[in-house]
This record gives sequence, C-alpha cells and structure tokens, in this order.
Amino acid sequence: MSRGILFLISAPSGAGKTSLVNALLESPGVVSDRLCVSVSHTTRDKRPGEEDGRNYHFITVDEFRRMEAGDAFLEHAEVFGNLYGTSKDWVEERLASGWDVILEIDWQGASQVQDLMPAAVSIFILPPSLESLRERLTQRGQDKTEVIEKRMAAAVDEMSHFNQADYIVFNDVFDTALEDLKAVIRSARLSWAHQTDVNGELLEKLIKG
Repeated sequence: MSRGILFLISAPSGAGKTSLVNALLESPGVVSDRLCVSVSHTTRDKRPGEEDGRNYHFITVDEFRRMEAGDAFLEHAEVFGNLYGTSKDWVEERLASGWDVILEIDWQGASQVQDLMPAAVSIFILPPSLESLRERLTQRGQDKTEVIEKRMAAAVDEMSHFNQADYIVFNDVFDTALEDLKAVIRSARLSWAHQTDVNGELLEKLIKG
C-alpha cells in the first residue's frame, strides 16, 4: 500500500482554517477520499460546542508533560499560555495505512514537522485583510477586547512566516478558498514522487514499452 501524504495547514487565528478543513473533509468526491485530520492534544479549556476527541483531546498539564517526556509528540508548542501537541504514533499509523493526514498547526509546529518529515506539504491560509481578520475575531463573541488585541498581534507575527509554506490560500470568498485548497490536495497527489509511489508498476511498464 502506498504511503499517504502529510498536509500541514497553518493560519492566524480567525482566518477560517478550521471551517475550511471541515468543509474539505465533508466535500463529496475523490479529494476527501482517504483524507483525515489529526486531533491534537491540548491543555486549554473547551470552548462552547467543542467535543473531547473530535475537536481536541483535552488533557491536563501533568498529562501533557508525561506525554512530552515519553516522546509521544511529533510536534508541540505553547500558544497563548496553553500547550498543544500532535501524537506521533497516530500520524505515522495513518500515513503507513495510505491515509492522507491534515495537521492544523501553527508555523512553529509546521517547521518542527518539516524538519522531521521533509516530504510534508505545507499550506498557509491568509485573510484578505487585517480589518477582515479583526472583524472575524470580534464576531466570535468568545474573547475580551484585550484578548482580541493579543490575538491580532500574534496573527501579524504568524503571517510573517507565510514564505515558509509551499502553497498560499487567501480566504476571501469561502467557496473559492475551498476550491483552492482542494486544488492543492490534487496537486500533491499528482506529484512525481507520489505518483511513483502509487503507480510505480504502471510507470515502469510504460517506459519499458
């Protein structure tokens, strides 16, 4: 069985990353076939509507530190005072089983993973403007003004690392951004390296005549 592709999707808070990934997974057709998203471990509190095991694995700081000490994370980082980490074994098992895996991850985590897995495909999702980003963060109604300002400052810093990604998707019109994201998935699956892995026997027959 051919090995799956690891997709690293980064974005500043409020850029619509999670909404796009959810829509991608729910889209009919071959793009969403054998495509899954990794559920990270985090020490932050659940937000309204979130479920343990679906949005995140919500764990204590002590549990997180035990996993960290046991080298259980592919990557981990502290964001806004909370800890986040990606299970190394879970990702590897899915990739080895031929599943393409999406990691929703900040630029620091993406950089860590790319050092370990250079074949990973990185995608950066950006808002159409800072004004639009501020409006999206405010409309959530979940954070105080000072928290929003911290998130805006962090977003500007996050976006300065867009040049580390293989692809950039602007989330201005949602449906257009979703189609762009699908195009990146298709492109990666059609790459020389992946096609050689998936259709190696066929390619060998074609060139032998």
